[in-house]
Amino acid sequence: MLKGLYTAYTGMLNEQHRMDVLANNLANSTTNGFKKEGTTSQAFDTVLAYKIKDLSEPGNLPRPLARNRAVDENELNNPDNEDYLERRVRRTGLNLGVKIGENYVDYSEGPIKETGNQFDLAISDRGFFAVEYTNKAGETSTKYTRDGNFTMNLQGYLVTQDGDFVLDENGRRIRMETELPVSIDRNGNITQDGGFVATIGLTDFEDYNYLERFGENYFQPIEGATEMDAESQIYAGYLEMSNISVVTEMVNMITLQRQYESNQKVITTYDDTLDQAVSQLGRLN
Repeated sequence: MLKGLYTAYTGMLNEQHRMDVLANNLANSTTNGFKKEGTTSQAFDTVLAYKIKDLSEPGNLPRPLARNRAVDENELNNPDNEDYLERRVRRTGLNLGVKIGENYVDYSEGPIKETGNQFDLAISDRGFFAVEYTNKAGETSTKYTRDGNFTMNLQGYLVTQDGDFVLDENGRRIRMETELPVSIDRNGNITQDGGFVATIGLTDFEDYNYLERFGENYFQPIEGATEMDAESQIYAGYLEMSNISVVTEMVNMITLQRQYESNQKVITTYDDTLDQAVSQLGRLN
């Protein structure tokens, strides 16, 4: 009977995690260049063999309740056997719901909005702007973003709204004359008074699975990431908006709420059944 409680419990944890991700998406629906996140789930039997002795997760996450004591441990714990996972699931006799999987980022392009601001830049296809990010300790590193809401500071540098420097194709800061008009073409070339200033750097990656989110709107490569030249164009006077559909996310939120409530009802039903078993069936005459 307790297996049903555990199944409902894992379902509630999974729906809560999905709701957290969905709420973050909605909160960033108006963030320029934001890429929405999604979640995956894993059936319990696909991870049971790997979780049976895994002590890496905190105690508040779902773990196996028990296993059949009449098990040949040497045979059961030998991963070299081809039917290792199948035997592990069959002999435990437990099918205890769902496990939270991994989050993923949807890198599809968002809609483009015309702003008329010459320092607002949008990328036509794949690729990221390179930005020199400075943390609170004064350490600098290169981050990547699709948010092209840039401006010129008092010293003439092209910067983000947070003051981080936008980099050119050679990884250097871009500095312009504050008194001269600025023109940016589709190739990202910046000119002033007919003279070339710099080319805005665009960087792409072979596999976006080797990127991780940094903050709300930056990405950073992890080990295994391979950089490549981006062949996209840059549109001055435009901004890429978030790729989130508010209507779709709201519908998903309602669905998650219903699923969460269903798991709650399962737990309530089991609780009532256990109460009757203890207070009525177990009563001594």
